[in-house]
Amino acid sequence: MPKGYWIARIDVHDLEAYKRDYVAHNGAVFKKYGAKFLVRGGIHEAHEGPARSRNVVIEFKDYETALACYRSPEYADLIAKRAPHSNGEIVIIEGYDGPQP
Repeated sequence: MPKGYWIARIDVHDLEAYKRDYVAHNGAVFKKYGAKFLVRGGIHEAHEGPARSRNVVIEFKDYETALACYRSPEYADLIAKRAPHSNGEIVIIEGYDGPQP
């Protein structure tokens, strides 16, 4: 079964408030859904399209679990806490389990 992923591209406007209100509280939610951070910030170069200041890739055991985490009441609360301090996109996507080149 393919894994599920969140791909998030975020611009943070108030880093201290973002860390205090969102980052400090998201660990329990992600742990509950078995999330694993593959990319969490880090240096980057944007080669095509506009860049965001923060890029995150989170892995889940499957697509359904990735959706359940995002749709959970606990994460809805975190969205409300994150929103005043940032803007961006989150794409939830099913991984690829087929043949490789």
